[in-house]
Amino acid sequence: MDTERLYYADAYLTECCARVIERAERNGQPAVALSQSVFYPEGGGQPADTGTLNGIEVLDVQAENGLVWHMLAAPLADDTVRGQIDWARRFDHMQQHHGQHLLSAAFEHALGLKTVSFHLGAGAATIDLAGTALSAAQVAAVEDLTNQVIWEDRPVLARFVTPEELAQLPLRKPPQVQGPVRVVSVADFDHSACGGTHPRSTGGVGLVHIRRWDRRGDALRVEFLCGGRATRDLRWKNAALGRLAGTLSVAPAELEDAVARVREAEERTRKQLAERIGQLIVLEATDMMTRAELAGIVQVVRHTYVQRDLEEVRALARAIAEHGGVALLGLRAEKTQLIFARAEGLAVNCGALLRETLAQFGGRGGGQPALAQGGLPDAAQLDAALAAAVERLRMG
Repeated sequence: MDTERLYYADAYLTECCARVIERAERNGQPAVALSQSVFYPEGGGQPADTGTLNGIEVLDVQAENGLVWHMLAAPLADDTVRGQIDWARRFDHMQQHHGQHLLSAAFEHALGLKTVSFHLGAGAATIDLAGTALSAAQVAAVEDLTNQVIWEDRPVLARFVTPEELAQLPLRKPPQVQGPVRVVSVADFDHSACGGTHPRSTGGVGLVHIRRWDRRGDALRVEFLCGGRATRDLRWKNAALGRLAGTLSVAPAELEDAVARVREAEERTRKQLAERIGQLIVLEATDMMTRAELAGIVQVVRHTYVQRDLEEVRALARAIAEHGGVALLGLRAEKTQLIFARAEGLAVNCGALLRETLAQFGGRGGGQPALAQGGLPDAAQLDAALAAAVERLRMG
């Protein structure tokens, strides 16, 4: 005995009574197959319904060999059950699924782009199109066409057809099933073989909103939202737009230009700040050279910093080198670093000096004769490592 699937006849039916005709354990969960069911099993890109059987939560629904299996959160002892679906979830899936039918048809009508796959996720839905490029104007035109059909509230006809009827229908793609074929039609717009749940008319979709698109290899992935999902998405975006516009004291329509002005001002400020920091680093290097220590005939600046920007420390090392000295600088931050630099013409190989120093303390690093950088595993060893480097310079 097969399960009678009541959603085929009425996708708006939310509950029914049924007999348990088989019991099993599936994926570690108790499961029952019923004589009839309003629960849609996962398939065709549409997730399964959830709900309850005699108050026990239905976690998943799968179809197999004519039976619809309901996986449960707890064992069910009764032989007769009352099943109730989560209607909000079902209607959301109906909106997304039928919206996909209309959107795919619109892409084919307007641009000749066929849909090769569909995914209905918890947050958004996507279709993959057999194409490699889309313009914003093309997307807007397809979105407009889809919503025009929705707002015309055309009837949606879902029924099983005979082979003779099937041969007469201009299906978007050949059916993927053997045996009886169920076709979902919107007159003069779309005919698709589909076993999913759909609204009675296109108006049930409410709205289709294309959110983004990008190329994925030899296909285009289009992300979209329908109905309640589209409304919620546009609502929070409108609220966020209003808040941002208020922050910048402009009208929402002026926000893009205002943000561009802020970015330009930020870039100017960033460049000015970089110039000022560069000037301060030169002054800092000059001051440090007045207090440099001698290692043989070489003036050495040895210093450690805590949580200073690494690029600033590197710039300071180079500035000290430009003043004729050798910089042996350390930085205690997320990673403990040593930066060595020397002036042009000095007989000091910073790369070799750094490697020899770090080897003594279990660190690693390298570089060129004029500039080298490496890390220490233990920040407590930083001062000792710099002292060891100075001693190596003194020893020649």
